[in-house]
Amino acid sequence: MSRPHRAIAAVFAVHGAVAGTLATRIPWIQDHLGLGAAVLGLALLCPSIGAFATMPTASRIAHRIGERTATRLLIAYWAAVLALPALSPAPGWLFAAMLLYGMGAGMSDVVMNGHAVSVERHLKRPIMSGLHGLWAVGSLAAGGAGILAAHAGVDARVHLGAVALVLLAAGAVAGRGLLPDQADADAPPPRRFALPNRAIAAIGVVGFCATFAEGASADWSAVYLTKVAGAGPGLAAASYTVFMSCMAATRLAGDRLVRRFGPAAVVRCGGAVAVLGGVLVVAARGALPGIIGFALIGAGVATVVPLVFAAAGNAGNTPGEGVAGVATITYLSGLTAPAVTGWAAGALSYPAAFALITCICAPTVLLAGALRPRPARAPEAAAPAVPELRA
Repeated sequence: MSRPHRAIAAVFAVHGAVAGTLATRIPWIQDHLGLGAAVLGLALLCPSIGAFATMPTASRIAHRIGERTATRLLIAYWAAVLALPALSPAPGWLFAAMLLYGMGAGMSDVVMNGHAVSVERHLKRPIMSGLHGLWAVGSLAAGGAGILAAHAGVDARVHLGAVALVLLAAGAVAGRGLLPDQADADAPPPRRFALPNRAIAAIGVVGFCATFAEGASADWSAVYLTKVAGAGPGLAAASYTVFMSCMAATRLAGDRLVRRFGPAAVVRCGGAVAVLGGVLVVAARGALPGIIGFALIGAGVATVVPLVFAAAGNAGNTPGEGVAGVATITYLSGLTAPAVTGWAAGALSYPAAFALITCICAPTVLLAGALRPRPARAPEAAAPAVPELRA
């Protein structure tokens, strides 16, 4: 693994660790501030609003100061704001802290994925799936440490502050090895607010479908197994761990699959696996078949978002602009999936809700061809592209 590859891999792991750390201390924040379910729900909506509002501008920042510098600064910003939610003295301050947290999450997500596309071009081989696998590993590891801290009764202000300092240092060290910026005088500056063009929108539809299934399954798998399969709390909670572990393992193996079969074939096969998992979840009335179904959904959608980001980065005027356009679509999907699933379950039933999710996931099979690598542009007008891969 080359130095730029190790560096961007570490950045992805740090990004995942920030997300995994905060998730485990939300109950402490709720108890500390005495928040009801409605107020907490509004607070948890703020990160998505912040991310969705600022992600389209991230490519402009990267163009102005360079991908490398933007990645280093924004990953440092996001690690630093990790401590703010626990330090909030009142709900209004928590809303502001979560909004700032979401802004950092979204913008750092865009620039690090854009830089990952540049590293992938430099290495001339796919690496995106493995990077997202390391994000999941970082999130799971930090989440495990957070669970231990919560069980030990560690004050979240101390825990999040200490972790923020560690991740700031880790991000700074990793950032030193990132690929130097390659100036391209012919490259047009990204638009001030990068909405997806037609090619990126087609790629984004694939990402929307997969992200919808991922978000709904992650948030509702435990509830589904409790309400439909009669699983106990421990077994129901284990479904999330199984789901995330299958996603992480599949992403770590995804680059080898892409090198052998090409991104379109990998996404098409993954979509079919996810649909099979959805059918099993809908049909299951026992805990074990349900957990297997959610595991198949996790494995099936695992490589889609990394490959969607890679395809969009190569389809845009710049990697950052392409990633920003498609990330706007996938974040919208992640924002709406849990709510739509809840509404469908309340209006119909839990199996009917996941039947809808299975139908939403199906287009990933039909539209996977949108991820086929495009012919390289003329050398004088574009940076080197990733070699043609089989579809």
